[in-house]
Formats: sequence, C-alpha cells, structure tokens
Amino acid sequence: MIKKIIKSNEKWRKVLSHEVYEITRGNGTEPAFNNAYWDNKKEGLYRCSNCQLILFSSKHKFDSGTGWPSFYKPYQEDHVIYRDDRSLRMIRQEAQCARCGSHLGHVFQDGPSPTGLRFCMNSAALIFEPKNL
Repeated sequence: MIKKIIKSNEKWRKVLSHEVYEITRGNGTEPAFNNAYWDNKKEGLYRCSNCQLILFSSKHKFDSGTGWPSFYKPYQEDHVIYRDDRSLRMIRQEAQCARCGSHLGHVFQDGPSPTGLRFCMNSAALIFEPKNL
C-alpha cells in the first residue's frame, strides 16, 4: 500500500515550478513534440515530479508518434491510479500518481503488446533518473 502525501494547493505552489504546478495539479497538458522526454531514448526510471515515486521504466517506453512520452505499463501497477476524465465531452482515463495524486496524463487502449495500453504522459509530471553505468 502506497502511503499518501496530502498537501494544500498553496503548499504545492511553493514547491513546484509554475509549469509543473499547472500540469500536475491543474490537469494541464504540455505541447506535443515540445517537452523534455517525448524523444528520450536513455535507459532509466521516470519518477513523479511532485513526490519522486517511481512511475515508469524506460524498458516500457515506446515511440507512439504523439509527441508525448508513452509507456505500455507502469513501473508497478499500484504506483498509478485512474479516474474518469469527462473534461472534453468524452470519457478518458486519467492517470494519477498513487502517492500524491498528481495528474500525469491519460491512458488509451491503442498501445503495443503485451498490454495494448498507451500511457500518454506529460514530461512535466516526470523526472528522469538515468541508469547508472
């Protein structure tokens, strides 16, 4: 079980950059093909930019052609939680960090095997930790 981190919006604003706050706490989206990790091909782990929980591994990353970092599964299933997002007159699955509730992006069912899922994430929601060589 993941221990939750709960902070007020005021406290999050004090510790996050404006961009990271707007995307992760305000459910924003960064521009496609103009973000830190969409084309990152290095080996390593992707952590939550708000609380540093490990969310994804480069082993599960793939080029979806969408301009956002995409993964076919989380690092551990219980590190990501889901909720229905009805904000664009459709139902989408929002992905959130299980520890702090930050908005990561959305999950679609058009990904590669073995899961068939595409976790389309915002780079601002992630911190990349390169594998030590």
